[in-house]
Amino acid sequence: MEEYFKSIASYFALMLEVIVVVTVTLGSFEALYRIVLHGLIKNASNWGRRAIWVRYASWILLSLEFALGADIIRTAIAPTWDDIGKLGAIAVIRTFLNYFVAKDLESVEERKPAADGAL
Repeated sequence: MEEYFKSIASYFALMLEVIVVVTVTLGSFEALYRIVLHGLIKNASNWGRRAIWVRYASWILLSLEFALGADIIRTAIAPTWDDIGKLGAIAVIRTFLNYFVAKDLESVEERKPAADGAL
């Protein structure tokens, strides 16, 4: 029974890791599309580049959440020091990224009305 549970948990962790890859890929394609579109506009603003970065960082944060979930499952079923270290590293990275992206989102939101009025 325990081996069956470990097998199921391992498949769930694998599905979460697939979601991580899909999320990063979608975010990268969206960022690339916006960069190309932004480059075609003659009066592109600094705010537009910042908005692209913030949006892409949000995709990365979302993927880190899924990666953290996968690592939690893997650590719960077969905890090794390597797994615990990866889990801790992802948690620290996600926390720092979340903090700085939240600050950038606030600054983008504060500047957005001024940037809209300038266009």
